[in-house]
Amino acid sequence: MIAAGIDLGGTKIEVQLFDDDWAVAHRHRVPTPSDYDDLVAAIADQVRWADDIAGAAVPVGIGAAGLLHPVTGLALTANLPASGKPFQQDIEAAIGRSITYVNDCRAMALSEAIFGVGQGQRTVVALILGTGIGGGIAVDGTILQGPTMTGGEFGHTAAPAHLVAKYNLPVVTCGCGRPGCTETYIAGPGMQRLAKALTGKDIDPPQIAARRHGDMMQVWSVWCEMTAELLHTLTMTVDPDLIVLGGGLSQIDGVVDDLTAAALRAQIGDFGAAKLVLAQGGDTSGARGAAYAAWQAKEQQDD
Repeated sequence: MIAAGIDLGGTKIEVQLFDDDWAVAHRHRVPTPSDYDDLVAAIADQVRWADDIAGAAVPVGIGAAGLLHPVTGLALTANLPASGKPFQQDIEAAIGRSITYVNDCRAMALSEAIFGVGQGQRTVVALILGTGIGGGIAVDGTILQGPTMTGGEFGHTAAPAHLVAKYNLPVVTCGCGRPGCTETYIAGPGMQRLAKALTGKDIDPPQIAARRHGDMMQVWSVWCEMTAELLHTLTMTVDPDLIVLGGGLSQIDGVVDDLTAAALRAQIGDFGAAKLVLAQGGDTSGARGAAYAAWQAKEQQDD
């Protein structure tokens, strides 16, 4: 066994143990506790399980939503009882060794760059379109990460003012505390907000997608236009070889074609837009990316 990755979510903690070919050899899932001390203990138990199966201590990466403050080490998590806690330090104290903690969106970017649809590409951007909006950038097979540790929080860039004004959209305060974040318009709840603002109807994303050639045509068009502005920003900033889409909204039939067309309309002149593709990794992607990051860290330490 070469490394272990833990997919840490609001409802489950799944550890995946990878062999030398980076295939999942073993996996073990437990429910996510609602108490912080129990959460730390459950993660420590998962690490010990992986070590027992591997027959030795293996590099461990944890992929989870949220952020760790680069100075204080305190966590900011929306779906885990860990906000304001020294989460990584407490896990390391419980298992007696270091781990690698990676935002799950960044882990997906790395996994897709190394093992998925981004193989052979230099710069791969992952964009998660789901209940929230996030992502990550992998360059030459390494997560691009800076001193604030917030790179990849694409959903918390400002929404395009010209479209907010054009469609008379409401400006609401995001869960991050800032008003007018892109996430408030193009995440799942944001798509519902668009439908309410444009049609007066309370309708969820699956219904919007199913009716996008009928009474939800404008809602879908505006959602694509808003999302294309984020794709345009990513292209202007990073100019990636690929933008890999993940998350529940990425599974809407035809979304790649519709967003590609919208991104081309948003681009300057006829310069083209970044290629959009769907993620390949499925439920392995986050854990494998985290495991690979842990393996990378160990390799660098050993050099």
